[in-house]
Amino acid sequence: MAIRPATAADTPALLTMHRAAFGEQGAEIAELLTALLVDPTAPPLLSLVAVDAAAAVVGHVLFTAVQLPEGNQSLAARILAPLAVSPAWQSQGVGGALVREGLHRLADDGVALVFVLGDPAYYTRYGFQPALAHGLRPPVTLPPEHEAGWMVQALGEHPLGSVCGVIRCADALSDPKHW
Repeated sequence: MAIRPATAADTPALLTMHRAAFGEQGAEIAELLTALLVDPTAPPLLSLVAVDAAAAVVGHVLFTAVQLPEGNQSLAARILAPLAVSPAWQSQGVGGALVREGLHRLADDGVALVFVLGDPAYYTRYGFQPALAHGLRPPVTLPPEHEAGWMVQALGEHPLGSVCGVIRCADALSDPKHW
């Protein structure tokens, strides 16, 4: 398996894979991905794919721009959404490899904070921690059962706790149905 930046030519394979990876929610996730890729408020994007030996796409992760609360606009931040792995490749480390590579590239680019809404048991393995505990709130009110899934990771020397408030995501991701 290799990881490389996604290209426009990968888009059909990405949409097919996201639909398959997310089952009943697959169509909604593919629609979100399509919207994020053209959303003028989403860049800068980091879109990475994992490919097998035959160069077929087996995993994908997308990071899009986040606006931090007033007074912190000088810090770069991103949100991880979505992450998908082809069903045949799940539980083989593909998702983790994509997350680690994405975080590494973002750190190299000077990004200070990365957010995610996902399974705490999964994302804490990669250094994410509860964002609400640090005073960082999502753009929409989360149902109580999803609050633990709102997480953040500081990259580099940025100390969590120096930024607090509501973050803003790309317009396509700000729709409450995605939260």
